[in-house]
Amino acid sequence: MAEPTPAAPPDVDASRRRLITEAAGIVVSAVGFGFVYGLAARDAGFSPVEALAMSTLAFGGAAQFAAVGYVAGGLAWPGVVLLTALLNGRHLLYSAALAPWLRDRPFVERAAAAHLLTDESFALTMAHFRRLGRADMWGYWVAGIGATFIPWNLATLAGVMVGGSIPDPDQFGIDVIFPAAMIGLAVGLISGRREVVAAISGAAIGVLVALIAGPPIGIIAGGLIGPAIGLLVPAAAADPPGPAR
Repeated sequence: MAEPTPAAPPDVDASRRRLITEAAGIVVSAVGFGFVYGLAARDAGFSPVEALAMSTLAFGGAAQFAAVGYVAGGLAWPGVVLLTALLNGRHLLYSAALAPWLRDRPFVERAAAAHLLTDESFALTMAHFRRLGRADMWGYWVAGIGATFIPWNLATLAGVMVGGSIPDPDQFGIDVIFPAAMIGLAVGLISGRREVVAAISGAAIGVLVALIAGPPIGIIAGGLIGPAIGLLVPAAAADPPGPAR
């Protein structure tokens, strides 16, 4: 009998090129979303230094929008901290998914990676890691710094500096950037029936709970209950396991 042909090793260069291509689209959304945040921060009375400091030190995306709104509404700081923490609770799930890939990395490196963890960097990184079947920190830094951190902060500065010259930002339809980007990222992470069920269930539950109890609670509910429902799909009905899973 013929010996089985060994599987070809993953092409690191090809995966990195694909990551860069995918990251280019994320840069566009990060610039648009960061610019909108700069506008919102300016309208809320934040100075350029304060807005940029939040983008650099907090770097929380949607949580930054929420914090700006809460501050503008006069909410006390404990409430701001609590509500933005709930909104960012999904990062605990991201961290749990990344932990098996990064457990052997030094603590300082993992701490820096945690600061750069966003929806976008997680999606790009996980797709890259799955293609290779191992961690590649070069890819993580491209996703976390090149595709999100730098574009976001430059766009924040632009939004807070030139926002006053734009009479009506809503006329450009830039409010659609964030949901469009999130839908695109979610589609890219779906690799089987369980993921499809989890995505649909999580989206439906998240929207319903958000309408009843507010977006922060909706995000947590959808993020926790959706995957739990996905796990109810029998293993026999799920797609066969492979390197990408």
